[in-house]
Amino acid sequence: MKNRIIIKDLKKDFDGNEITRGVNLEIPANKMTVIIGRSGEGKSVLLKQIVGLIEPTSGEIIVDGTDITKLNRHELREYYKKVGYVFQFAALLDSLNVFENVGITLLESGEKIKKVLPIVKEKLAQVLLTEDNLYKYPSELSGGMRKRVGLARTLVASPEIILYDEPTTGLDPITARVIHELMYSMQKELKVTSVVISHDVEIFKYADYVALLYEGKIQYFGDAKSIWESDNKFIYQFIRGLPEGPIQTEAAHFKDKF
Repeated sequence: MKNRIIIKDLKKDFDGNEITRGVNLEIPANKMTVIIGRSGEGKSVLLKQIVGLIEPTSGEIIVDGTDITKLNRHELREYYKKVGYVFQFAALLDSLNVFENVGITLLESGEKIKKVLPIVKEKLAQVLLTEDNLYKYPSELSGGMRKRVGLARTLVASPEIILYDEPTTGLDPITARVIHELMYSMQKELKVTSVVISHDVEIFKYADYVALLYEGKIQYFGDAKSIWESDNKFIYQFIRGLPEGPIQTEAAHFKDKF
């Protein structure tokens, strides 16, 4: 199926320090899959391998039947056209206003402002931002608004796959929920394949699937709606916030969380 991502025995080490240690995961097309795990487990490293920013030590990442780890630089540029990456802290350029930040790819390619402006307005509307924000600078925006501007910038390229790196980091619970609901509504509207790195269990309400990364491998994959009923010991430990050590699996204690 188009935009399905298949990861096979993916390994990455930095100077002998193994981060991903044989990740195997099939990410369904046109659904939202969340990858969870403790801090330092290598979730962002995994995401950067999927987008092609980090080259794995070994293994395969197959997108639409093509192993992207084998692509040359020119072929990777073509792959980038179908993939949008939403950075953890939005990564807006402080010296550019909202219009320039969102439309930067088009503007740098030589497109005229009058052609780029309606596109930027459309993408801002998709992330629930009004035209009043067009000429504001990042310093004039709230954390949630910066996140939405970063998402609007990603949407300009009309990606078929969107990768989110901790989209609600640093946000208060109410703003985080707004971002989650926005991601959910866009997922349903655009029918893209979404991969979300997160440690926020609130995202389970909006996701289709959840995968858990632990000790460099995927230890769980399942339907997000039934995760609270799972007796997987790694899921239980993550959700309960337990320290490493003996793990109880009385899933009934937390299945009614939501």
